[in-house]
Amino acid sequence: MNPDAKSSGAAASGSAGPPSDQAIADLLRSAHTIAVVGLSPKPFRASYGVSEFLQSSGYRIIPVNPSVSEVLGEKSYARLEDIPEKVDIVDVFRRSEAVPEIVDAAIRVGARAVWMQEGVADERAAARARAAGLLVVMDMCILKEHHRLLR
Repeated sequence: MNPDAKSSGAAASGSAGPPSDQAIADLLRSAHTIAVVGLSPKPFRASYGVSEFLQSSGYRIIPVNPSVSEVLGEKSYARLEDIPEKVDIVDVFRRSEAVPEIVDAAIRVGARAVWMQEGVADERAAARARAAGLLVVMDMCILKEHHRLLR
C-alpha cells in the first residue's frame, strides 16, 4: 500500500478531513456525469455493479479503461483527458498507487470531485485535489453513500 494512503475515510491529523454528509449529498444530487476509472466489463466486479446502479439512478457513466471499447453501453476512453465532455465526478476503482496520476488528470480536466472507492486512498493526492478546488471522498463506496444519504 502506498505510504501516503490511509485505510479509512478520515484524513491524517492536521489535514482536511472527509467531506460532510451534506457536501456529499449535494454532490450526488447535482452531479450528472461520472467517469469511472477502472470500470470492468465483467458483471461480477464491484466497479461494474456500482456503475450499473449509478446508471440506473440517472447518472451518465463514462468508462475509463484502455483495455475495453465499451462497458454498460457506453464508449470507454483510455484516459480522462480523452473524454470529450464535462465530468462532474471521477470515481476511482484502481489501487491506491494509481491515485496520484488519476487525481492530476481529474484536476486537468476540471472535474468537480474525486471519489476513491473503499480501500482506495492517497492523502497527498487528495490534498492536491482539494487545493485545486475539488471535493475529495476517500475509502468510501459511492453506491453505499447514495443509498445512505439519498434514499
